[in-house]
Amino acid sequence: MKLKPLDDRVVIEPKDLEEKNVGGIIIPDTAKEKPQIGEIIAVGTDEDLQEMVKVGQRILYAKYGGTEVEIEDKKYLIVSRSDILAIIE
Repeated sequence: MKLKPLDDRVVIEPKDLEEKNVGGIIIPDTAKEKPQIGEIIAVGTDEDLQEMVKVGQRILYAKYGGTEVEIEDKKYLIVSRSDILAIIE
């Protein structure tokens, strides 16, 4: 199944950052912050957006932005252009 976003939205795959437990403290999954870095999987139909970002680029996105969706046991996030904060090069 493929996701094809509409208008000014992109589909991203959140990337986990390395975890370091200082002092052996274990943090439960419910207390961990969500990653804010992701890889673009698909770009919507907005022409300006298609010029700004490309599939495969890594981006920094807003902490509470987007809609989570799970397809074929993979988690994706659909975010609007306004939730994209920066492109990581």
